[in-house]
Amino acid sequence: MPTASDELIARLRARFPQHILAAHAYRGQPTVTIRREGLLEVATALRDDPATAFDVLMDLCGADYAWFGMSQASAPTLRTPSPLPYFMSPAPSAERWERGVPHDAQHRFEVVYHFYSTAHRRRLRLKVPVSFAEPSVPSLAGLWAAANWYEREVWDMFGVVFEGHPNLKRILMYESFQGHPLRKDYPINKRQPIIGPVN
Repeated sequence: MPTASDELIARLRARFPQHILAAHAYRGQPTVTIRREGLLEVATALRDDPATAFDVLMDLCGADYAWFGMSQASAPTLRTPSPLPYFMSPAPSAERWERGVPHDAQHRFEVVYHFYSTAHRRRLRLKVPVSFAEPSVPSLAGLWAAANWYEREVWDMFGVVFEGHPNLKRILMYESFQGHPLRKDYPINKRQPIIGPVN
């Protein structure tokens, strides 16, 4: 019997077959991976279509998959730790976490959006792979005001450019900071410009 997550994924696959790269439900939450070129179209439809009505952008974050799968700690098949106490065993699950795209320079980064529909009381995770050579996606600040600061944080930490953002500048680091500290290849011993007293 199809779940609400299955129905939502099927609806998006039928409406945007040209944009969707992968989709699955994990732990009851639907995840859809789309091409960056379709982000504005898909996001607008998710917000404005009464059948989906995702009126809240809960979160927007970045991820760097530079060395993903190259160690035991980041193996794609690694089991998610159970939140249960040590003396209880989780129920068996056939679900498996999937990224949905290759782990290469063309898909090194991901911008991950978490939406919530207050009308339907459901969530959706939308992922957009971004290349190392051209790390950019369209800004969603015009659709959800909350995207403004979230996008600035992802730019600051990962160096992903949000095209059309009204004021894309650093939000956690200072303006003369060099590089993006959450990139996997950021040198941990890098010396940054010294900040003097502000008069």
